[in-house]
Amino acid sequence: MQFPESWLREFCNPPLNTTQLSDTLTMAGLEVEELKPVAPPFSHIVVGEIKEAVQHPNADRLRVCQVDVGQAAPLTIVCGAPNARAGIKVPCALVGAELPPGEDGQPFLIKVGKLRGVESFGMLCSARELKLSEDHGGLLELSPDAQVGQDIRQHLNLDDTLLTLKLTPNLAHCLSVYGVAREVSALTGAPLAAPTFPVTSVTTEEVLPVKVSAPDLCGRFSGRVVRGINPRATTPGWMVERLARCGQRSVTALVDISNYVMFELGRPSHIFDLDKIHGGLDVRWGQVEEQLKLLNGNTITVDAQVGVIADDVQVESLAGIMGGDATAVSDETQNIYIEAAFWWPKAIAGRSRRFNFSTDAGHRFERGVDPDLTVEHIERITQLVLEICGTPQTVCGPIDDQQVSMPKPAVVNLRVARASKVLGMPLTQTQCAKALSGLGLPVVEGDGVLSVTPPTYRFDLQIEEDLIEEVARVVGYDNLPATPPQAPITAKVRSEAQRGEFAVRRAVAALGYQETINFSFVDERWERELAGNPNPIKLLNPIASQMSVMRSSLLGSLLQVLKFNQDRKAQRVRVFEMGRVFLRDPSVTSTDTTVKGFDQPMRLAGLAVGASDTLEWGVKERPVDFYDVKGDLEALLAPARLSFVPAQHPAMHPGRCARVVLDGVDVGFVGELHPKWRQSYDLNQAPVMFEMDLATVLRREVPRAQVVAKFQSVERDIAVLVDEKVTHDALMQAIWAAPVNGLLRDAVLFDIYRPKPSLDGVAPTAEKSMAVRLTLNAQDAALTETQIDSAVAAVVASLVAQVGARQRA
Repeated sequence: MQFPESWLREFCNPPLNTTQLSDTLTMAGLEVEELKPVAPPFSHIVVGEIKEAVQHPNADRLRVCQVDVGQAAPLTIVCGAPNARAGIKVPCALVGAELPPGEDGQPFLIKVGKLRGVESFGMLCSARELKLSEDHGGLLELSPDAQVGQDIRQHLNLDDTLLTLKLTPNLAHCLSVYGVAREVSALTGAPLAAPTFPVTSVTTEEVLPVKVSAPDLCGRFSGRVVRGINPRATTPGWMVERLARCGQRSVTALVDISNYVMFELGRPSHIFDLDKIHGGLDVRWGQVEEQLKLLNGNTITVDAQVGVIADDVQVESLAGIMGGDATAVSDETQNIYIEAAFWWPKAIAGRSRRFNFSTDAGHRFERGVDPDLTVEHIERITQLVLEICGTPQTVCGPIDDQQVSMPKPAVVNLRVARASKVLGMPLTQTQCAKALSGLGLPVVEGDGVLSVTPPTYRFDLQIEEDLIEEVARVVGYDNLPATPPQAPITAKVRSEAQRGEFAVRRAVAALGYQETINFSFVDERWERELAGNPNPIKLLNPIASQMSVMRSSLLGSLLQVLKFNQDRKAQRVRVFEMGRVFLRDPSVTSTDTTVKGFDQPMRLAGLAVGASDTLEWGVKERPVDFYDVKGDLEALLAPARLSFVPAQHPAMHPGRCARVVLDGVDVGFVGELHPKWRQSYDLNQAPVMFEMDLATVLRREVPRAQVVAKFQSVERDIAVLVDEKVTHDALMQAIWAAPVNGLLRDAVLFDIYRPKPSLDGVAPTAEKSMAVRLTLNAQDAALTETQIDSAVAAVVASLVAQVGARQRA
């Protein structure tokens, strides 16, 4: 919220300068986001009156003006503004004046100069030249009653500051200048000038029939008929100025009056053209397919969840948010109906966002506006209407005030001991009572307990902690002691058998992958297609329609990253993500870190596509394949031995997918993207992907020291014929299962041979030859030939027994 400091000081003028006032508000929870001067510094600019303006003898677009600036004789000033004419009063920069810096950043110094042969002793200024606005269509015309020779800063009140407050939702009572002044008075002890509301004389008994059909929408509705106003009246300059400094442009006098009272007292109101209302008004919930054209030109369709004000024919206003175009005031309006109401915050909250716009009125009503002062505020609006738009024919009706469902304030108790404990500082009952009383809260003191009945404008005071916050704001957050924690702090030491998440990130990055961070909210389509999850966890209030469910897999997010990069011609993409997934699990109970019914494990997923390595001259380029990514996983979890078992996964190619198994437990999947998803997601290459349980990746074997062998190792090669279906993993398991008394140190597959078809067309048998190099060694002595032959025989026997191998001759 933005407003000028001078307006605030009319209600409460504490003995503080602007900076001190700003600091006081900020430390009380009303954060001053920006302090901005109304005008930049300049001097020697006064109010001047053009007495004469004649055509320049040597220039068509220039005029020679005689300007009275309060000196002994008028000044001759050459001016090129199109509106320079006799009789107007304008800002006049005298010789020696320094105007605000221009586009070059340098201040503009006024000197005596000649323009086309005529000497000029000053400069007549536009609003843009004074940096007051961007209007440069001509001279800034001042009010006729401006005092000639008066400093322009004094006349326009330019030595003022604009305060911009960043208010939290619980400070709705500060969404007005008077509301902020009320806080300043409580914080500084300066007197508060409360506004008065003189009662307007009733000169007609006319009342517009109003029916409140929805008490859960509108708790109080007040209105008054005013006839015979002048709609073309000019808004006074002081009101235009204050509205502009609040960030609101002037529209018409009637609209300006409504906006002015909103900024002044915090109550949005609406002025209807009385002659455009058909019959009476009905305050109710909308009906399905009802339409309303708003003041902003939009036509919306309402439903039973949106409040409206309707007449006997159509909907006329969006309750508490914006008026309708059909009953808007115009230059032809003669008779008006002034409305001020109390709308229940829950009935207004979120409604304007449904139609993709927001208003000052909706912003205030959805946070809560005082229901007790609707009549007083109508009196204030009526007073301004009569002063600005009144005519001898103007008549005012009585205020029709309907209170159908008023809020009932509940007493809130504050325990002084509790307040001291929460704030961490000693407080007395007198201090707390004084702080709350200073805020205008009625306090009843008991034995260590204060009972407060919140005033009607304080919708935020509902529980004890709310009162504790009020005490803290008045005492000052900067006065709270900085108390160090008393509990012992012990560093959590990670087990040696586990590595940290950042160590895993660095390890994956060292394998050539780049980390990505994605939303946990994903498209429901990803869950159905890529995770095989028909019942994902849905969000109650998604930030976007394509982010409506919680992910149970990281693969969809990585495919989105791949698509984004491939659309930008990236040929080689290797990315990974470490993040949380969300699964339904009835066995999970609620704790400090878990939610009942939902499991939230961490996963590690990666994706690779394009060339297997960066381009270089010594190696032929080839595309990445399943075995490259499989090797990355083996390197990541080394020295643990992984097994890869053919499997099925909704996102992966049915013939190029494997389960990752460690110590007999499934820990993840690796495989190529399914062809139908590659086509569906419009990818030019099929990536190879993996997804692992992070807890498994974090585990590691603790290194153990071993004696270096003193004796030379022995290598033996064996070749066996096995069925085509026998995998490398099965072969190695059979070799390591052989009873060799600890002599086997290593086993490496170095050759696979498959017979070719014979020349006569006879197909080869469904067998393959696999050659393995065994490394044997003993710690205590050099191996004998007998020991070596016995170990090799044991390995061959194990292969025969477990995979049906036959040793090649």
